[in-house]
Amino acid sequence: MAAERETGNNLVFAVNGERFELSSVEPSTTLLEFLRSQTRFKSVKLGCGEGGCGACVVLLSKYDPVLDLVEDFTASSCLTLLCSINGCSVTTTEGLGNSKDGFHPIHQRLAGFHASQCGFCTPGMCVSLYGALVNAEKTNRPEPSPGFSKLTVSEAEKAISGNLCRCTGYRPIVIGSSTEYHPVGEPITKSGAAIQASAFIYSTKPLAWVNGIKFETNPYPDGVAAVITFEDIPEGGENIGSQLMFDAEPLFAEKLTECAGQTLALVVADTQRHADTARDLAVVDYNMENLEPPILSVEEAVRRSSLFEVPPILNPKQVGDISKGMAEADQRILSAEIKLGSQYYFYMETQTALAIPDEDNCMVVYSSSQMPELTHNVIARCLGLPEHNVRVITRRVGGGFGGKALKAMPVATACALAAHKLRRPVRMYLDRKTDMIMAGGRHPMKITYSVGFKSSGKITALQLDILINAGWSADISPMMPHTIMSALKKYDWGALSFDIKVCKTNHSSKSAMRAPGEVQGSFIAEAVIEHVASTLSMEVDSVRSINLHTYNSINIFYEGSVDEPLEYTLPSIWEMLVTSSGLPYRAELLKEFNRDNKWRKRGISRVPIVFEVAMRTTPGKVSILHDGSIVVEVGGIELGQGLWTKVKQMVAFVLSSIKCDGVGDLLDKVRVIQADTLSLIQGGYTGGSTTSESSCEAVRICCNVLVERLEPLREMLQRQMGSVKWEMLIDQAHLQSVNLSASSYFVPDVTSMHYLNYGVAVEVDLLTGETTVLQTDIIYDCGQSLNPAVDLGQIEGAFVQGLGFFMLEEYQTNSNGLVIGEGTWTYKIPTLDTIPKQFNVEVLNSGHHQKRVLSSKASGEPPLLLAVSIHCATRAAIKEARKQLLSWSNQDGSTTDLTPFQLEVPATMPVVKDLCGLESVERYLEWIVGTK
Repeated sequence: MAAERETGNNLVFAVNGERFELSSVEPSTTLLEFLRSQTRFKSVKLGCGEGGCGACVVLLSKYDPVLDLVEDFTASSCLTLLCSINGCSVTTTEGLGNSKDGFHPIHQRLAGFHASQCGFCTPGMCVSLYGALVNAEKTNRPEPSPGFSKLTVSEAEKAISGNLCRCTGYRPIVIGSSTEYHPVGEPITKSGAAIQASAFIYSTKPLAWVNGIKFETNPYPDGVAAVITFEDIPEGGENIGSQLMFDAEPLFAEKLTECAGQTLALVVADTQRHADTARDLAVVDYNMENLEPPILSVEEAVRRSSLFEVPPILNPKQVGDISKGMAEADQRILSAEIKLGSQYYFYMETQTALAIPDEDNCMVVYSSSQMPELTHNVIARCLGLPEHNVRVITRRVGGGFGGKALKAMPVATACALAAHKLRRPVRMYLDRKTDMIMAGGRHPMKITYSVGFKSSGKITALQLDILINAGWSADISPMMPHTIMSALKKYDWGALSFDIKVCKTNHSSKSAMRAPGEVQGSFIAEAVIEHVASTLSMEVDSVRSINLHTYNSINIFYEGSVDEPLEYTLPSIWEMLVTSSGLPYRAELLKEFNRDNKWRKRGISRVPIVFEVAMRTTPGKVSILHDGSIVVEVGGIELGQGLWTKVKQMVAFVLSSIKCDGVGDLLDKVRVIQADTLSLIQGGYTGGSTTSESSCEAVRICCNVLVERLEPLREMLQRQMGSVKWEMLIDQAHLQSVNLSASSYFVPDVTSMHYLNYGVAVEVDLLTGETTVLQTDIIYDCGQSLNPAVDLGQIEGAFVQGLGFFMLEEYQTNSNGLVIGEGTWTYKIPTLDTIPKQFNVEVLNSGHHQKRVLSSKASGEPPLLLAVSIHCATRAAIKEARKQLLSWSNQDGSTTDLTPFQLEVPATMPVVKDLCGLESVERYLEWIVGTK
């Protein structure tokens, strides 16, 4: 027998069967760092760096000589020290299978059930499930039938309960892992010099002069190559980090920092660890002389007239005569207040970019961006280069939700500036804490409203004063008044008047986040409806029904966006939900439950949405190569929303109109390639829920051109040969110099640029204190869906993200405006345990419409608004608890005795518990003693 290799004190382990032996290891090096920097196995992802998200999970296997067996357990590689895995075998998702050698059944199941959208969390999900599968097979349970495993459904769900996903809403992941059957069929699934590392130094003061930056070590910590500030911007360049259509946001603060979290400098080092260490050792010298106190509230912003101007074109129109509407009212509620908090994007992949200097003074930037075109423009302006010397490439984005639009630009621009100065590639990948501090997120608001209404519940007038906390730069904030009112107009208010102020404060600038403004507007509408119903002691559902739009009234409120009467599907969906969800029966069960249970109460709610959508211009390019394969470019970016899948389907659909052999397999021949700002210009931005449809229309135009060019040749070949194969047709087209590449620029017709989306949701059975969503029923008008599986995933994912906003996610700041909930341990997004226990979604195909892309409608953002139903149902449950509390106080507990209350957003466990009555146990005991 060959002698075993002497290892001495070396660290020895294996990764996916490959042996590694290291003689020297930095003690603090993590397994994640090693895998991503020194191996080819890069599926493990840095999502949080604190073991809270599951994106970096690996399987560790180690032989136990005492028990004479191999122990298998999953671990977060971001927390696992490399020195601790001596003698272990490490398995990542690459070790389970791949496209070359074949995928593991776990991969196939998650793909087959559309359980991967952006894909960032998928490797960790797969390994977590595999770990449970391996350990289940070791049990003494009876051997299953061939093709089955010993893993139970509950074990599979428990295995992934610690893995976070922001895209899917978890349902397809649960279904993909909740059956013991391994094999799957063949579903059509969604497609998919040394580099310097860098880290931002940011301000911790909301308003201060910056005198300079020093380090605790002198001059620089180990490995630091440079510290980049505004002074390094080349001559002719601008200090610009991002810009849409309003004032630009500077890349670095020059002398004055205007918010906690504003970038001051960029540290560039040989490794990410050295860059992060240098950032932490940086000491900023601040000076507050001759500065007024920072503005940290919207009230202070109004008092000091610190406001952003809203262009007249973005100011929504008032509706009706507010004075007349108020005069017609039988009752009025005056100056009621509600407040809305912020929300962080929590994309699984944080902001990232790689900049590489190229020949001829060019700069190539790989950016995880929803807006490559504008990123391109900003980089060129910052470096002082002509735009043809800058190239921005985006292949895919690991989740965006609006946060990879303007907020991705400073990261890409800073990398480009550092690479330009050092003439070396520079990469940046924000850690979760820095990303949360700098991201901004959703706009907080304060709303004051007065409403007039009839005794029947019909509202005659609504007056609103809205203060929007925009943060320190304009970003998209001047657009918010339009989007807020667009969603709020879903009810017939009679007359609608409003005064909306966009407040400039010393907080991080707020930006677009999935349905920006629309989700707040929809909530405001529901809060008003709930208040009116409570004042009149009416059922909330009745007040909603009374104030739903007729076709005539919706034409007044949404002038120019409403199609023919048949397109107004909201009333029919509203009634359909009553039947499909069994609403009357459940309402009766709910009453019985609340009557029989003292410590648990349930609520039910049905809410409508109206979502105004704008189609946008989008480019496309389709080229057929010599072998008949097809390459496609579009302006839209794949964020996990299935854009590439829909585009591939559209290409195959249109080209299959060429009647020749083999066109039925065209889908497998189509490849969508990365967005490249020098290859396909005017790419625009990916957002607003319509980019998939616009991109599909762009490639449809291209394909129609190609069909027209190929059809005469096909007819000629068929006359000569009888039948023609696709490959032969393309080969002959090349020989006869037919142009097999077509470009287009889709410009929507003015009359079809806007349309409305409708949807309804119902929430049932919410337990007070800790809120549990037991059942959700959604009917969503998706037009004629281009891909029902993709759209279903978008609906569920958006709804669950809305659940997080309304119920769970507390975006907290300290007295300086600096975010304090900056990680998975303190900021909680929905998990597998918090989604609805029963999740019913019906996609309503509402028929043909010639003005939309194959009659389809958007699905990415509108369903998020439906999650307000959870908040409304929680309010109903609290109302029942407060009603019972009154009965224990020797009052009759009728609804007329209930004082209306406002339920905050988010309605977290402490908020709900306080409103139910913290002293309820004591009150109950007093009542028991009194009755005896």
